[in-house]
Amino acid sequence: MNSMHKINKQTLDEFISIFGNIFEHSEWIMESTYNQKPFKDFEDLRSKMIYIFESTSEEVQLKILNSHPNLVNKAKVANLLSSNSKYEQMKAGLDHCSKDEFNEFKRLNKKYKKKFGFPFILAVKNKKRSEILSIFKKRILYDVSVEFNEAKIQVQKIANLRLDELIEKYEE
Repeated sequence: MNSMHKINKQTLDEFISIFGNIFEHSEWIMESTYNQKPFKDFEDLRSKMIYIFESTSEEVQLKILNSHPNLVNKAKVANLLSSNSKYEQMKAGLDHCSKDEFNEFKRLNKKYKKKFGFPFILAVKNKKRSEILSIFKKRILYDVSVEFNEAKIQVQKIANLRLDELIEKYEE
């Protein structure tokens, strides 16, 4: 039995236990995706989940953006980060910031959230701390509407990367 056939046979609970956090703390997107079964292949699943995110209202998209954690927030690392976020930030080395780097991220997080009304979101996979900090400093200068669109693009990148990791596991 191929992997997509197995996925199409899953109950909602089984599906959510695997795919529920592709969008950070927004499993309703994957519940809606589940209701569009059967999927022809992983690209069909991907296009349906992205369409659901893209077609929701800006107000709901803002809630999704706000479900993302601040980068390098040591107080949240232990408790509130999803396992995906914790792993992604760790792989980028964000859990090993120097005191100066930590303070710079903290300052930028506060300034960014005040300006835009949501946390800085970046698909950090394959990026180094210095690169992330550089991107952060650049994007904090953006216009609000430009940055809202960039944050949505980053949410989609994160979702796609998370789905790619799950696809790899299914195809092993």
